[in-house]
Amino acid sequence: MKIVIYGAGDITSIIAAEFFEDHDIIVIDPDPVKLSQFAHLDLSTIAGDASNINILNQADIKSADVFIAASDLDEANIVACLMTRYLSCAQTVCFVSRKECQNSLKIIRENVQKDDDININFVVWPEELLTREIFSILTVPDAVDVESFNQGRAKLLEYRIKENSPLLNKKLKDAGFDGETLVVGIARGEELFIPIGEDEFKLNDKCIFMGTPESLDLTSIKFFVDEKTAIKNAAIIGGGTVGFELAKSLEKTKIKAKLIEKNYQRCEFLSENLNKTLILNADGTNSEFLVQEGIGQMDVVIAVTDSDEKNLLCSLLAKQLGAKRVITRVEQLATVSLFENVGVDVAVSPKQAALNEIKDQIIDSKMGILATVERGLGKVQEIKVRSDFKDTPLMELKLPCRAVIAIIQRGSRILIPKGKTLIRANDTLLTFVMAGDAEKIRNFFGSNKD
Repeated sequence: MKIVIYGAGDITSIIAAEFFEDHDIIVIDPDPVKLSQFAHLDLSTIAGDASNINILNQADIKSADVFIAASDLDEANIVACLMTRYLSCAQTVCFVSRKECQNSLKIIRENVQKDDDININFVVWPEELLTREIFSILTVPDAVDVESFNQGRAKLLEYRIKENSPLLNKKLKDAGFDGETLVVGIARGEELFIPIGEDEFKLNDKCIFMGTPESLDLTSIKFFVDEKTAIKNAAIIGGGTVGFELAKSLEKTKIKAKLIEKNYQRCEFLSENLNKTLILNADGTNSEFLVQEGIGQMDVVIAVTDSDEKNLLCSLLAKQLGAKRVITRVEQLATVSLFENVGVDVAVSPKQAALNEIKDQIIDSKMGILATVERGLGKVQEIKVRSDFKDTPLMELKLPCRAVIAIIQRGSRILIPKGKTLIRANDTLLTFVMAGDAEKIRNFFGSNKD
């Protein structure tokens, strides 16, 4: 696949590093110095402005499959995407940093024909994706990650094993999960693996479950949710875009929220635009203030300032004071695991959320990849079984690598397979597999979804 990227900033560095080995990538930016950072990667660079038709022609935009506009200027990204739509059939991805731009593009997209030249295919606002991710985690108590598939008829949940967990040190085969709940992966430290019956759940393991929503709800209630862990109140530290949007979302739930923001003028804006949230004008790194406001008694504290250092300090202070759970925003992807290792329950990144969106919706979707977990180590992929596949019981499949067939869609039916369940031609399978083995599983069952 040929991918042209406009803008040589942080997000482009992440995208290029992720995809350059398997795809043909061209990076465009007016600054040759910024382009020099890609010298160690096997990709091409062009010094110029992607809103210039000559620069796009130099990149042979007509042959591109995907165009990603990720410069620092929203307006430049929009113009570059519109020029690309005019010149080629490439899918366009437009990064924006302001809600106004996202809203304007949404209105345009809703009022033009799907194949119109002015229609930008995907608009990515990283802060919105991060807000959505945090909200999903909050509405499923103690979940580290939440994903839905097949119009909500199948689900993925990720939970951490804690000291009071009934699963701690128990073997998978002895856990007693509902028949429609599958443990498809366990993340232990920096590693992810697909477990077998003899594997035990260890302290701080992150366990990945797939199944029907009903079965996973029962699993959550039985093993992870009780009155002590149900979220009734939340404190948000940082009243920027993410803090504000998250507070708006929480006002639609029964969770009582307070929002701590250092800037007085911003507090005035928050007070005028939030109805149920308590706004506090203070520094979230002030330990005396945190004690005074009872942060240690909060069910969850979410640190979403624009500084990794402040977020970490706020999170560790909240944890030390006794907060039950801490969710922290991290800008630098390399430090996500570090934050979790020093005590943060869940570390989330807008850049990782944006990367996942591009992978799931655009790049991987062409290969049937529906979701990635644990920083891309594992993949949930959709595979259409080839038409000449012989009916075979699941237990008799001789797969080329370890993988879990979590869901079978057969016509309008959703099946959670057991050992004797037949895999049939034209079934659609949702499989969980290690990233490096995804292609092996696709080839085993046949052509993937176009």
